[in-house]
Amino acid sequence: MISLGVLEGCYKRFLSLQYRFFNNQSGKFSMSQFDQVSVVKKANVYFDGKCVSHSVLMPDGTRKSVGVIMPNVVLTFNTGTPEIMEIIDGSCRANIAQSEWKTYRAGEQFNVAANTRFDIEALDNAPVHYVCHFG
Repeated sequence: MISLGVLEGCYKRFLSLQYRFFNNQSGKFSMSQFDQVSVVKKANVYFDGKCVSHSVLMPDGTRKSVGVIMPNVVLTFNTGTPEIMEIIDGSCRANIAQSEWKTYRAGEQFNVAANTRFDIEALDNAPVHYVCHFG
């Protein structure tokens, strides 16, 4: 029979591997949920509700936001820290630092440097769901 201590150790190791995998060790994000996090209850509402997100505080103290951008409008953001925008569902186009527009679909991501402007628009007359990874 396996002792409770051994099971706890295996579970902690699993959580550690799961957490490290999510934190971009592989270069891409692929988990469908966050575990053992805190969520700020009050929503971040931008552009009269055209973008709504919630802040997620990770066990290591980093912050992410999980949100939705409504279609049919171009929104402009200015970053303070580097950001990785991970597209969870839907598709969008983004123009980073006033360069060329590029389309991103679910499962793709794009990087935005600190202190950079980017424009984003949800496509196909549908909202785009995203996770923004800060830092």
